[in-house]
Amino acid sequence: QVQLVESGGGLVQAGGSLRLSCAASGRTFSRYTMGWFRQAPGKEREFVSLIRSSGSTYYADSVKGRFTISRDNVKNTVYVQMNSLKPDDTAVYYCAASTEYSRYPQNYDYWGQGTQVTVSS
Repeated sequence: QVQLVESGGGLVQAGGSLRLSCAASGRTFSRYTMGWFRQAPGKEREFVSLIRSSGSTYYADSVKGRFTISRDNVKNTVYVQMNSLKPDDTAVYYCAASTEYSRYPQNYDYWGQGTQVTVSS
């Protein structure tokens, strides 16, 4: 069982930056692929980024070059540094854990409660 708690969301102007954190419980954190997803009002949940246990990363085209995902297996925490934020990045951001290498939310077993990110124009 893994419990995930996100933090770091907030209101930021376009062009600004935020860093989201996701703290995980459990001894096997390092074995999981960790993903970030987001969901805007009226839209489906969409993939943002993932990081495998090996440290390899993968990004959605919409955030590539602006977002950076990382993990600290000692602190059981995954981060996403979000730069050059745009109003279209406004959403609730969720972290999730999976035993698979996948960009699809249905393949993730554990989810956090989400943190709101609002980017004003």
